[in-house]
Amino acid sequence: MSVWAGAGRRLPEVVQQTVRAPVWVIRISWRRRLGAALLAGAAVLTFASVMALLGAWRDDAAIDARTGRATAEVLSSTFGRTIIRFATPDGVVRSPQRGVLYPRGLEQGQLIRVEYDVANPDLVRVGDRGFELGVLPTAITVAIIWLALTPPALWLRRRCGCDGDRM
Repeated sequence: MSVWAGAGRRLPEVVQQTVRAPVWVIRISWRRRLGAALLAGAAVLTFASVMALLGAWRDDAAIDARTGRATAEVLSSTFGRTIIRFATPDGVVRSPQRGVLYPRGLEQGQLIRVEYDVANPDLVRVGDRGFELGVLPTAITVAIIWLALTPPALWLRRRCGCDGDRM
């Protein structure tokens, strides 16, 4: 006679726990996974924000190392990019395809002072502006990300009834 058969016979305790475990593990695992996914998403967005700020710092460092100055005309200013045109001292007219760094508040037809990297004239920023302009918005963005995603992640963990030792 097998362990599973027999009138009135109980399954051994180990077998009973094994039979019940998958339902409990499945119920907990999706909540834990969702909570972990929320925290991982917050970490990825934080990393991306910090890397964007570091990229701006690196661009500014390159411009500061070999600074060229010019007066530029704003050709177009859209949400994603502001296109300018300026002449370098060698007489070449440049219009960087990526646009200008730190373009906030610029309008079409406006004349502005720009600073550029002499070794790479396509790397241009508006004069007297730098990566420091992005520190506060980045800090606020990161704070909002964590304030928005941490409570639901912790709630999911608390709701699953796990204490971290079982699984």
